[in-house]
Amino acid sequence: MNIALLKIKDLRTYFFTRWGIIKAVDGVELGLDGGETLGIVGESGCGKTITALSVLRLVPKPRGKIVGGEVVFKGENLLKLREEQIRMIRGGEIGMIFQEPMTSLNPVFTVGAQVTEALSVHKRLKKKEAKDKAIELLKQVGMPDAGLKVKQYPHQLSGGMRQRVMIAMALAGDPSLLIADEPTTALDVSIQAQILELLQKLREQRGLAMILITHDLGVIAQTADNVAIMYAGKVVEYTDVKTLYTDPKHPYAKGLLSSIPKSHMEKLRPIIGNVLNPLEEVTGCRFHPRCPFVRELCRQEAPPLFTVATGHPVRCWLYG
Repeated sequence: MNIALLKIKDLRTYFFTRWGIIKAVDGVELGLDGGETLGIVGESGCGKTITALSVLRLVPKPRGKIVGGEVVFKGENLLKLREEQIRMIRGGEIGMIFQEPMTSLNPVFTVGAQVTEALSVHKRLKKKEAKDKAIELLKQVGMPDAGLKVKQYPHQLSGGMRQRVMIAMALAGDPSLLIADEPTTALDVSIQAQILELLQKLREQRGLAMILITHDLGVIAQTADNVAIMYAGKVVEYTDVKTLYTDPKHPYAKGLLSSIPKSHMEKLRPIIGNVLNPLEEVTGCRFHPRCPFVRELCRQEAPPLFTVATGHPVRCWLYG
């Protein structure tokens, strides 16, 4: 992979609990070019969100800790920066849209105050300038009557409007990288389409690179250039979107695609078994208890990433 903007190397983020160690992210390797959209896909608990939070060093403390690896952004390892340095990058050069806007927005401040705060911190604008810029940003993200909406509180807005406020806040620092964590999960289908269209438009207008975290392969098909499939804290396949849909290699990727309903008459084909218990240590491949192609080697030894084609690594012994 030709990496220019972001490169994640052997990232490991663990949670130290009273019941044991949860290896939420365990040796993740990812890369992103400027202007590219990378989709990260997988079931709940596979490590998608923790990977994104690790990039911005927002892992919940004291239980969570980044124990190893590198996050190289524009040639600089973010994991080695001082707290005041990463604070300026967080919300500045890297913006993030969080999963649930109602819990991410402060209920006691107007949406205008929350957008202007981001502008004051990262753009050092004065109060009047920040307010005008906040209204402009809300207009850019499709907020109707933006001049009135800045005076309202989060609970006075619909879910789609709150999500637009989150996008405006993420764009306030003029980032070169935007991380969107399940940006359409809590929205109805028509609003989902509007938000996805908005993100695509902003990406093209601003030349943004974007990491899109989702469990919805339909969203990935519409928006992403490349996609990383994650399972139990590891990337098990990385490729471009077209190849994923036409020629998936990893049994888990095949299972995800085959579980998508093709028509109302067709019977669903779910992946057998259950998601791995994060506290459970599995010998060998972490997917082997659910894999229809499991071999004895899969039970004994964890597979590395095998390159099956240029820019297409797969973590599976079928290709070793």
